[in-house]
Amino acid sequence: MPNGFSKEEVVAFEDVLAGFDDALVISKLVNVYRPGDATMERTNDVIWRPMPYIASSQNRVVGSPVTSRDMTQLSVPSTLGFAKNVTFSLDAKELRDALQENRLGASAAQRLASDVNTSLYQTAAVYGGLVVTRTTAAGTFDDVALCDATMNERGVPMEDRKIVFTSRDYNGMAGNLANRQNLQTGKTQTAYDRASIGMVAGFDAYKSDVGFRLTGTAVATARTIDTRASALNYYVPRATSTAVTGETNNVDNRFQTITVSSNANFAAGDAFQIANINSVHAITKQDTGQPMTVRVVAVGAANTLVITPPLITAQGGSDAELQYQNCVATATASNASITMMNYDTAGANVFWHKPAIELIAGRYAVPDNTGAAVMRATTDQGIELVMTKWFDTATFKTRYTFDTLYGTNVLNTEMAGILLFSQTP
Repeated sequence: MPNGFSKEEVVAFEDVLAGFDDALVISKLVNVYRPGDATMERTNDVIWRPMPYIASSQNRVVGSPVTSRDMTQLSVPSTLGFAKNVTFSLDAKELRDALQENRLGASAAQRLASDVNTSLYQTAAVYGGLVVTRTTAAGTFDDVALCDATMNERGVPMEDRKIVFTSRDYNGMAGNLANRQNLQTGKTQTAYDRASIGMVAGFDAYKSDVGFRLTGTAVATARTIDTRASALNYYVPRATSTAVTGETNNVDNRFQTITVSSNANFAAGDAFQIANINSVHAITKQDTGQPMTVRVVAVGAANTLVITPPLITAQGGSDAELQYQNCVATATASNASITMMNYDTAGANVFWHKPAIELIAGRYAVPDNTGAAVMRATTDQGIELVMTKWFDTATFKTRYTFDTLYGTNVLNTEMAGILLFSQTP
């Protein structure tokens, strides 16, 4: 082919792919799902992924029939929403220096890998429903132990837990180890030499050079919410909804619209608690004694907020509520106080149970018989990198493109969260 790749370019692409794979740090900490190409095209790059069932139990009385309860299967939509590209051109003179081409290719792969990592980090930071705050800067075991306790109380599986810190907060944790007296081979010595802390409180801990700064809340005056059953600020999970036309559609049960006394100054990302609304264990449904934490996803009209996770208090008494109950109203009021949690702007450190966050790997069907040369390869995780090369005889320039198609999603916002330091109420 006129625009075919040389052997040197093939070798260079293989090196670039290896660097791209190595740089996908956060993507190695989540599940990767590879949907079928035809399916994604026919569904406009959206596919519904099932959430795990949660069963509810009952007491059996011998001689009496047991009550059959409906099991509601929930699912969430996943979208191939990121189509990242790096394009550059080299003229016939610049191509005399082969290193020029190789360095630009490596830079393109590095940028695309950063895009993937950043997307995953921000997805976890925005939709993580578990919120842990500290009034001090990062620095002790207790900081991470609170994240562990929060997940344990909520019934999140204890294996495959990950936590990713911003660089400053991670180094603050490492400093706590490095300043100890017993500088011996092991965690203390490693913390001093490499600012590495390894596993902490059941989490595999990592440092990230990307991050997400959560802005301090602008809500300065008291806000309230009606938590009585009659106010309907509780959520009832459902697998599908039926339109007035009779058409049935899936329902995304991660989000709920609530009405508050005023939604002025609320912003997406805000975190808050509600008086007398406590979280419960996902399996046993026992009250944890700890306030339920929720995140603002969007600010609506007429004093409404879209939040995650929804407030499934079981006040409606349906089987679906008993199955997926995540909080309990220990007392109700027409004006239950709302307490904001993100008082000060700070870097959001993210933690999650690995299956809760998913990277959706897409693929471009780029034809290789249209004049442009095409090379494609897939990383160990299933992320595809496509490189094309096209020479223009009119300008004596060769254009190179690097592309990757992917999506990110939090399948269960109650199995992911954020850790915020230096929050001063």
